[in-house]
Parts: sequence; C-alpha cells; structure tokens
Amino acid sequence: MTEDIAKSRTMLRALRLRFCAIFLTVLIADQVTKQIMLALIFDPPRWIEIAAILNFVPVWNRGMSFGMLADGGAMVSIGLTCLAVAVSAWLFWMVPRLQRLQRLAAACIAGGAIGNAIDRLRFGKVVDFIDLHYAGLHWPAFNLADAAITIGAVLWGYSILREQETSRK
Repeated sequence: MTEDIAKSRTMLRALRLRFCAIFLTVLIADQVTKQIMLALIFDPPRWIEIAAILNFVPVWNRGMSFGMLADGGAMVSIGLTCLAVAVSAWLFWMVPRLQRLQRLAAACIAGGAIGNAIDRLRFGKVVDFIDLHYAGLHWPAFNLADAAITIGAVLWGYSILREQETSRK
C-alpha cells in the first residue's frame, strides 16, 4: 500500500515537472523575444520585412486577442491578469487528470497566458510584433505567447475529438 502511494506521488511529481518545463520554456521564449523586439523595433518604432508574408512590427495591445476590450482601461488589464493566473493555476492542478496531449496543451496555454500577464503587469499592455499578411490582408499582430495559447487550444480540441473518436470504436 505505501509502495503504491510513493509510486503515485513520484508519478505526480514527474507529470508536474514536465508541465513546468514546458510552461517555463514557453514563458522564457516569449519574454526573451519580446525583450529583443522592444530593443529592435519599438525604439525607435520601425517594421522589418522578414519574408514575403512576414514582418516584425511594433504593436502595443491593451486588450486581449485581436485587440478585443482594448478600451476597457486598467480594470480589463487587471481582470485579464487575474484570469491568466487563475487559469494557469487550475491547469497545473488538473495535470494528473489530463491526458498526455492535454497536459502539453495546458502547459502551452499557461505559459502563454502568464507571458502576456507579465507584459500587462510591466507595461499595462501586451507587446505584439509578428505580422502575417498576404495580398494586402493582415492577420492581427501577435507574439509567441499568443501562438502558444493558440497551439495549446488546437491540441486540446484535437485531443477531445480524438478521444470521442476512440470511444466510439
């Protein structure tokens, strides 16, 4: 019995350690790239063409995804920061109950959410700099945190669909 409990605790530690490793990788990559871009394209403001469909551009985002709620002021910033911390803590807590792909997704989402929350605490807004465009149409500027959140959400959705597909068989 004590052996099973010890095994269970070791497994839980390993799962949470993997979560933290992915979380920190996303968070550090996000913050390092933002710091580089702050020095490279924000002061003085300029854009850099990287490829035919990719530019680096300086964009301050006061809202959330795609600039939604940008006019909400400090309360939106505080609310989004609190939400990011709460969701990230919940995802960390849920790690043992999640499937493998969902754990990866959760760590990506949490790392991205906290990366943007750090910006809101530091600047009151989020540093965005990746500009994807084609034929004059531009996707709203984003950063690595946004990309990690999106990838995490897609992986999570895929894991749910895959689970439904497997349970039908």
